[in-house]
Parts: sequence; structure tokens; C-alpha cells
Amino acid sequence: MQSVKVGTRGSKLALTQTRQTAEKLAAVGGFGIELVEIKTEGDILTGPLSQMGGTGVFATALRQAVLDGRADIAVHSLKDLPTAAALGLSIAAIPAREDARDVLCSRDGLSFADLPTGAKVGTGSPRRAAQLLAARPDLSVVDIRGNVDTRLGRVPGLPGNAADAVVPGKTGDLDAVVLAASGLARIGRLDTVAEYFESDVMLPAPGQGALAVECRTEDAPNNIAAGTPGLLGQALAALDDVDTRLSVTAERALLARLEAGCSAPVGALAYRKGSMLYLDAVVCSLDGTKVLRKKKATDGLTEVGATLLGIDLAEELLADGAGDLADLAGSGK
Repeated sequence: MQSVKVGTRGSKLALTQTRQTAEKLAAVGGFGIELVEIKTEGDILTGPLSQMGGTGVFATALRQAVLDGRADIAVHSLKDLPTAAALGLSIAAIPAREDARDVLCSRDGLSFADLPTGAKVGTGSPRRAAQLLAARPDLSVVDIRGNVDTRLGRVPGLPGNAADAVVPGKTGDLDAVVLAASGLARIGRLDTVAEYFESDVMLPAPGQGALAVECRTEDAPNNIAAGTPGLLGQALAALDDVDTRLSVTAERALLARLEAGCSAPVGALAYRKGSMLYLDAVVCSLDGTKVLRKKKATDGLTEVGATLLGIDLAEELLADGAGDLADLAGSGK
């Protein structure tokens, strides 16, 4: 077959993770690849991400490029992908997940506990901000935007801070920033990490650390109408990781039932252990003063079982007042 056109955002992280994924696909399928950069709404607009339309701000343009044939597939950070299915598209592969944890990148390698009272910690995520304040209400959380290098450039003394990461008036002005371990790993910047947040302090965003490869439904490996999948479909099927798919299915089902987007203070992490799938979730008030956390497990190791696990845990959270902590559409208020 001819080269497969792979849609991607143009940021350093997006290009890196797309190229890595595309190269694995090409190795399996024996075809060439062509990266197609797509500018998304999230790359154009300015201001806090939480006020830019929520989940989908980075995905809509990529999805349209696949639908109209400019790309054959698109590689997304799964946490940025809306939980609702897109007509005509399928999530054909979810590769093995990177480390799902959040990390602290701080001046002088300070640990979270050792940050001084009033320390300025940057994040663009209400979920991270709420959990930071729940654990350390004495901190000053600063809303930030920008690519990984730009965010790291806000902290003085971090190794390898690039000159092009400088933002006038906003360089070295923070004590720390909180980022995803997976993104730093993919671009080789784990040397900036002072501490990994364990899940008892900070639960990640649903789907964090995982990628999703989306294609037109007719090209998907599970498209029964198409019969035997083509070369692309076979390669996508080979890239799919069963345990990762089960985990993120549970996390995204919880998010969908809560009707919460990426701007909501909701964290979730599912993992398989033996014959069980566990799901741990938290809902916080934006100021971190109120936290509701619950955990549930199932032995139904199928996508249906994982989906039901997410829905059931979301129902328990709502019954216990999650809608009063955060503005969740799923609470029916």
C-alpha cells in the first residue's frame, strides 16, 4: 500500500509521540508513513485551557482531517479526546500506556513536602490545582499555558531549559510546575523531575499516559462489514494493548457518566491486577477544600465489564454528593 498519512498537532510532544507511534505501525505493516501537521483550535486560542471549550479543543481538527481524507489516521493524547464517539471514526488502537502519574518539576529539586509556604506552583489543570491545594492549602497555584519547554522555563535552574522556552516576564518566576510523566518521558526530559506524585496524593486525568489512534470506521480492524481487515487495520490491531484499553475504558466511562470534561477536577486511574480490574477515582472542589474519593473493582475483564465498572463508580460518587463538589452535568443539577 502507499504511505499512510498520519495526522498530528505540531507541538514538539505531539510530533514526537506521533512519530514514535507511526514508526511502530510502519514496522508492523511494512508501509511508509507521512506526518501531516494539523493546527487545532487549542493551538490557536489563548487564555486558560479550562475556558476554551473543554475536551475536544485539540481533537476536533484532527478528527476532521481523517474524515475528509487529509489523513488516514490521527494520534491523540487520550486524555484530550472527548468520551463521546465521533460518527465515522473508531479508536482502532490504544498502545501500551506510559507512566500515568503526574510529576513535580521544582527549583533546586525540592520535594512536594519541602516546598516553602506560599510557593508558586504552575499548572493549567483544575484537576491538578484542586489536588495540590487539598494536600498543601498553603501553596499558591498559578494558571499556566504553553508547551512543555515553555512550562519548564518558568522554573529557574531546571536542567536543559531551552532559550526558545523564554516567555517575556514569565521566566523563572515559579517554584515548580506539575506535568505528566508520560509527556516528559516521550521527549526525554525526565531529568527535570524532582518527584513523582503517587496516587494517594494525586490521581491523574482519565486516560493520562495513553495514546489513541483513530481511523475511519471502514479501516478499523473490528469493522465486520469490511470482512478481513486490510494492512492498516491489521497493523492497528497489533499495536493495541488489551490491559491499557480495559483501564482507559473504565476511566472514560466514569468521566462520561459524570458528564465531566478535561477541565473538571476529576481524577481516575484503573489498573489490572491478576483477574481483577480496579478503578480509583476522586472528585474535588476547585479550591481543594472538599474531596470525595472512592474505589471499586470488577472481574469482568471485557470492554463491557470495564465500562460498567466506570459507570457504577460514577453513580456511587454522584450518590455521595460529587455534584455538589464540582459542576458536573451528570449530577442532574
